[in-house]
Amino acid sequence: MTRHHGVAGRRRQGWIISLLVAAGLVLAVGGALTAALAGLGHRWGWWHFTTGFAGLRWGVYASAAGLVASAAALVGAMVSKRPRPALASLPGIALAAVVIALPLVQWQRAMGVPPIHDISTDLEDPPAFIAVAPQREAAPNAVDHPGEATARLQREAYPDVVPMRLAAGREAVFAAAEQLARDLGWQVVEADPAEGRIEAVDRTFWFGFRDDVVIRISEAEDGRTRIDLRSASRVGQSDIGVNARRIRHFLTALDDRI
Repeated sequence: MTRHHGVAGRRRQGWIISLLVAAGLVLAVGGALTAALAGLGHRWGWWHFTTGFAGLRWGVYASAAGLVASAAALVGAMVSKRPRPALASLPGIALAAVVIALPLVQWQRAMGVPPIHDISTDLEDPPAFIAVAPQREAAPNAVDHPGEATARLQREAYPDVVPMRLAAGREAVFAAAEQLARDLGWQVVEADPAEGRIEAVDRTFWFGFRDDVVIRISEAEDGRTRIDLRSASRVGQSDIGVNARRIRHFLTALDDRI
């Protein structure tokens, strides 16, 4: 009788562990799909970004539940010396951990940068948005540069974001800058060689947020060509450092091309 109960107990234990493995994997996969679709749905125009953020939150919740279930399955399988269920629980743990880590990484980045969304290499006379201005009219963030408060925070956080000067002529630099913008996948809205102004729109990968960029190419006092960039997000108080990284990357890539 005791042996029979022991066998039944092990079977029940195995059934519970298998159920936890399956539940953990289903929750992890569901959470990952929900989180991915939350951003892509906004990018594709299916819903507002606030809906996307809500979907992301629920995706993280589902992944956290999947992580708990998969971890419980792993512990139970190890204690009962069941190697197969233990291995089967690992994909749920790994997938859930990735989904949970993504917003945590973004949060950590946000904590390390100032809450600003408009970055310019020239803070005394920021390049102006002209061609993209109509597209920004309905956006929460204004077309004009926010002013000295933002400039002060930028100087403290990004002291390396400054104008670049090149020995190449203005026309050559303009052509290289326009081609680089296109090669980076930016949507070039206007390129005016006479004014030395290029305006473009870049989109973030996941949610597809639109950030506007204006490039100003002029002749410097020393005879070299000066390149200024301004990159500004249409929505959000903080850009999590995206605009500064975009400017740095563009200037480095342009320098390599000239």
